[in-house]
Order: sequence, then structure tokens, then C-alpha cells
Amino acid sequence: MKTIQEDPLPEGWEMRYTAEGVRYFVDHNTKTTTFQDPRDGPPKGPKGAYGVPIQCERSFRWKLGQFRYLCQSNALPGRVKVTVSRDNLFEDSFAQIMRLQPFDLRRRLYIIFKGEEGLDFRGVASLYALLSRESTDIWVEGTRAFYHEKFIDSGFTLPFYKRMLNKKLILKDLTSIDTEFYNSLNWIKDNDLEECGLELTFSADFEVLGKISQHELKEGGADIAVTNENKEEYINLMTNWRFTRGVEEQTKAFLGGFSEVVPQQWLQYFDEREIELMLCGMQEIDVDDWERNTIYGHYQRNSKQVVWFWKFVRELENEKRTRLLQFVTGTCRLPVGGFAELMGSNGPQRFCIEKVGKKTWLPRSHTRFNRIDLPPYRSYEQLVEKLTLAIEETGFGQE
Repeated sequence: MKTIQEDPLPEGWEMRYTAEGVRYFVDHNTKTTTFQDPRDGPPKGPKGAYGVPIQCERSFRWKLGQFRYLCQSNALPGRVKVTVSRDNLFEDSFAQIMRLQPFDLRRRLYIIFKGEEGLDFRGVASLYALLSRESTDIWVEGTRAFYHEKFIDSGFTLPFYKRMLNKKLILKDLTSIDTEFYNSLNWIKDNDLEECGLELTFSADFEVLGKISQHELKEGGADIAVTNENKEEYINLMTNWRFTRGVEEQTKAFLGGFSEVVPQQWLQYFDEREIELMLCGMQEIDVDDWERNTIYGHYQRNSKQVVWFWKFVRELENEKRTRLLQFVTGTCRLPVGGFAELMGSNGPQRFCIEKVGKKTWLPRSHTRFNRIDLPPYRSYEQLVEKLTLAIEETGFGQE
């Protein structure tokens, strides 16, 4: 039998095999693993919805499987024991975790509640749930939950997940955290500053403990006027500043610590909505509750497009229903009271299906108002095609 001579692996790389005989590659330079042969170079071809070549795209389930494999294959032996009391839950767990090295978080966690018998690994899930309810500071717990396949009840904002993926934040990302700020910048974007007579500079005023301070968006910004020619730069700088205002040091600390446990390369095929699903999990969606608490604009409950919409929702797997919910509302999580308690940017806001657009358009969502613009499609098949494309093309057709 003729042996095929393969080229040597790049420096620092090693080839290994799984128990099933499937080969994979270890990059000792970055301490990561991959099924892709590093000698092949990056895959070529047109890019798909997730920014990777179409032939490499897989479902969220496949991506999650690959991520879990990386976590399991890079897990360390032994376990980390954390002893906590229910009366001092956050302080106990935080103090003990902060004494560990980052790589220790790749070991199995063993949680002990003081004074309680029946120790088992279900304590890990209990700890995450209790901590995420008790404290808004879930950064340490979020990293641990992410790696150990546990869920927390409260997550981050979608823009924060984009930061985790090192994706650029844009103006419309502001809608999920500060609608008024977004509206102000959007007004500047759409209007002639010279006609309005605004005297803006590359600086921003903000209040801290009752004291007004000034922040220069770039060096000498207080002396640089904003004009029609440079307002795009101003909007970009203001957007970035709004996301980092007062939390830049903490955000950098979190992202740095997170990457020591979960390298960013492991997340390269995910988008920010999938990261939220991984951290917060998927609730089982009650379609009857959803339909019962939906309002309509220029449609009636018995309009054929509305009937088709609910037929489509009922035929989806729960994972796809969750993605549809994310597409319209901006989050995969429902309030405790279900769809009746959905919140918009200005308070309580029911899910809304609005008749907007031409038959050839894709559906469009307005996450600030929990509203989906559903064009008057001519057939159920056309509605399925357009809706599927809209929710799978991440962020496409969203405001």
C-alpha cells in the first residue's frame, strides 16, 4: 500500500484523534483545537449569513456541538470546590473564585451549601440561578456558566455580546439601551447641521454624582466643530462612548478574564443572538399565549397572512421560535408573566404584527416596539420563505 506523504504541520501544531477515529488539530500557540487542517488555509468561496464560507455554515445546533467539544476537550482534571452560604451567597462565591487561576475554571465545579446535606453537582446550576437573581454583577458567574453549560436568569445586552465577539458597534445598537440617545444621534445623521445652527463639538457632557464633566471624543475635541462633512465620525465616536461610558475599565477586565477561559476563536462562528441563547438558554415558548397577547396593525386576526403567520410559528421547532422572538423583540427571554408582560423601549408593549411593505419585501422588525412588519404575501409558501430568510440572516431587516 502506498503511503501518502503529507506536508508537515505548522510550528506549534499537533494532530490527534477522537475516540471515534476522527482527527483534529491542537494549536499549542493559542491553546485551542479545531477540526480544520491548518495546512489547508482559510476556506474559500462566497460568504454566508454568518460571515463564513457557505460550505462551512452549519446550524446553531452544530455550532453549539463544536463549542461544547472544545470545552470538553480542553477541560482539566480534578475539581474546584466552592463553599457558600445562602445568606452571603455572592460574596462567598466571588471571593473564592477570585483566588483561583483562570485555568482552574476549566475544572469541574463542586458546590457546597453550608449546613445543607445531599451534596451533588446540581448545586452548580442552583448557584448560577441564585446568583443571577440576587446580583446584577454577573460577570464572573457568566464566564463560569458559559464554560460549564449552565444558564443564568439574567444576561447582558446584545451590544455587550457583540463586544465579546469583537464586533463593531453601530448606531442602531443603541436602541436596546438608550432610545433617547439613539434618536438624538439619528436626528443629527438625517439633518443638515448648517441649517439647524447647532454648535456641536467633538465632546460630550455627562453627570457624575451631581457634577457635570466634559469628555473629549478625540484629542482637542472640545475645539473641533461638528459639520456635515465630519458628523459621521462624530456619530461613531459618540456611539462608542455611550457604550463604554463609566464601564470601560470593568468591561475590559471582564473581556480579558473571559478570553483566558474561553478563547475568542471558539466563538468565531456565532453571532450575538446565539451567544445570548448559549448563556441564558431557551425558554419553552407557549404559542397560544403568544397569539393571545398579540395586537395587529392594518391586519385582522382572521387575515390570511396572520393565519399563515401563526401556522408558521406552530410548525417551528422551539429553537426557531426563539430566533423569531429575538428577531422581533431583541431578546430570547420572556418576562415571568409571559407575552402579556412584554416591555418595549417606552414601557409595556405587546407583540405587534403590522401590515407594511410590498409582496417582494422581507419582513422587518422594530425591536423598540416589539413589532414585525409583515408584507401582504400572496401565499403561505412565500411567507415561509421570506420569514425564514429574515430570521436566519442575522440582524437583517432590523431596526
